[in-house]
Amino acid sequence: MADQPDLRHGDAHAADNRVVVDLREYRQSKDPLPVTFNRRELDAILWIYGRMVGEGEWKDYAIDHLKEKAVFAVFKRSGEMPLFRIEKDPKLAAKQGAYSVINTNGMILKRGHDLQQVLKVFDKVLKLVEK
Repeated sequence: MADQPDLRHGDAHAADNRVVVDLREYRQSKDPLPVTFNRRELDAILWIYGRMVGEGEWKDYAIDHLKEKAVFAVFKRSGEMPLFRIEKDPKLAAKQGAYSVINTNGMILKRGHDLQQVLKVFDKVLKLVEK
């Protein structure tokens, strides 16, 4: 460290092995925790999922916890693209709302600040229309 004087071998302070760490650099070097759904959010999503499985619309799901967002994807068949993605993006919480429902084509069907309100998009009968 350039700002500290050099210590000679026999000096009493030479045995002191303290290191000064810049807190900002330390925090930036650590990997950020991924965004996750909390228990209340998962309960609401899984309630809708259970209802849609009972109706025969959905068969499988996947959950991804990424650095910038959490994604709950639902599938008709496990080997296909997801029918819908329910996403939580905290960076959008102050703007359009952290929660969104996105279809297979990437179109946002509903977005908002309250997950319960966003999930009401599934109260309407949504069917996959194939050409």
